[in-house]
Amino acid sequence: MSSMTSMLATLVAGWLLAFSATCQAAADAGDLASKASAPSAAAQPDEAATLRILHRDILTMRGRIAGMTPQARVRRARERLEALPDEAVALPINTVQFQSGGGRGVQFLVGDLPLFSVVEGDVDADTKQDFDALVAQTRDHMEEVHAAWGEMRSRPLLLQGLLRSAGATLLFVALVWGAYRVMARVVVLMEKRRDVLAARFSHVDWREFLARVAVVVLQVLQWIVLLALTYSWAHFVLGSFVATAPIARDLGDWLVHKLSWLAEGALDSLPGFATVVIVLAFTRLVVDLLGYLFDALQKGRLRLPLFHPETVSATRRIFTVFAWCVGIAVAYPFLPGASSDVFKGLSVLFGLMITLGSTGLVTQLMSGLVVIYSRSLHKGDFVDINGVQGVVTEVASLATKIVNVRNDEITIPNSVVISSPIHNYSKLSGTHGTLLSTKVTIGYDAPWRQVHALLIDAARRTRGVRATPEPYVYQRALSDFYVEYELFASIENPPDRIPILSALHESIQDAFNEHGVQIMSPHFLGQPDHAVVVPKTQWYASPASPGPQVSSVRGRQG
Repeated sequence: MSSMTSMLATLVAGWLLAFSATCQAAADAGDLASKASAPSAAAQPDEAATLRILHRDILTMRGRIAGMTPQARVRRARERLEALPDEAVALPINTVQFQSGGGRGVQFLVGDLPLFSVVEGDVDADTKQDFDALVAQTRDHMEEVHAAWGEMRSRPLLLQGLLRSAGATLLFVALVWGAYRVMARVVVLMEKRRDVLAARFSHVDWREFLARVAVVVLQVLQWIVLLALTYSWAHFVLGSFVATAPIARDLGDWLVHKLSWLAEGALDSLPGFATVVIVLAFTRLVVDLLGYLFDALQKGRLRLPLFHPETVSATRRIFTVFAWCVGIAVAYPFLPGASSDVFKGLSVLFGLMITLGSTGLVTQLMSGLVVIYSRSLHKGDFVDINGVQGVVTEVASLATKIVNVRNDEITIPNSVVISSPIHNYSKLSGTHGTLLSTKVTIGYDAPWRQVHALLIDAARRTRGVRATPEPYVYQRALSDFYVEYELFASIENPPDRIPILSALHESIQDAFNEHGVQIMSPHFLGQPDHAVVVPKTQWYASPASPGPQVSSVRGRQG
């Protein structure tokens, strides 16, 4: 049992020494790679190099000895340390003074085996430390490393470290398993509560919102607990061995430094946050005052020149966006990290994206402003734009939406709207109504006065056509075979334009059939022997059913 323990201790000590040597060799490789691309030593001062043994800093070398650079001195010292026999652990640390190039120096030895030297060129002028203090500090570091080197070969200490690490690992696994199970169960319960609240309310409720936030917080907290346990386990295990104790100490110092840095950053950011809150609060106050002003303008309680009810909503949005842009621009410099390279890079990226991708967007926005401020149409108007007839349901910043007689919603970009003629049948319908017209072609054998009377009578009997002003007829053309008549009538509701026109056509057909007047559409190659009309006795031929004359508006647009 004793031999196995001795063998295990020797293997662990050898592994730790090899690990330390590997780390130091990696550091040397990094130093050599950085020096390969640097200018020559004659062109600039030598860079300092630090001698580390068992993860402990011994000395930062800055001067040359016999032409050897600090990096070469560090490599030479490590080679001597690696070549030391195992018996050197029992030898004391000795020093010998010497003169080097007109300056003092001290040689460090283990017994009578040389390790490295300290010269006056190694003193850091910035710290105001003299040569004797540097030698004393280096000796203390070497004594610490020498003691750690001896403790590494102590079998009881190695076994104690292994037992402590094994116990800590078992405790770590148990705590991770327990914390994960408990937190997972709490998260599941909170998710069920969230789903119950979501099913109970048909709208967004603050309790459901808080439940969703709680689920996210618990999930984040779960990972924070697991990371804290992992960090504590690694710190304890590394601190259980002499060779890795400095790593554990550095790990703890790193955590304390980061927490202190975060706390200091939060405290330093408080004035900036306070300024941002004040600026945004003031901006919100200005926006609320603008909202009150524009509400009064829109409801007619206040009248100002250049402000029309149709444009108040768009003007309000413009002023609101402008106020928030100014507020954000004023508050931006006070945000933590606003002057950092990250914020600057993001600002450049967003600016580039907006510049490259906003050409079409700006065109549509400007077109929307032209549509709104020209007051050519607004919501509820019956219009004809680029061959599309329907009721305007929305005049937005980028596009105008129209619902046609088939109940299809058609979206027209504002750039198309301003480049096309806009026929607004609702704009001037308040006093005399909106004019509706239709054309018929009648042969020359029909008296034109009779045709006028029939068309006007058909308009009067059509529901939806206004009695005042009275319908009237124009003769638009005297063609080779027929006369073209156009009937004009005013209607009450412009959105019912298409259904009323259909009913008017029905009335015209009935009126002309009653009086035996032939409509010349389609064209005839030769005049028939009899008039092409539908006798009244056949108006309700199968499958039509007898009933009152169909001359009413059948549907309502939009």
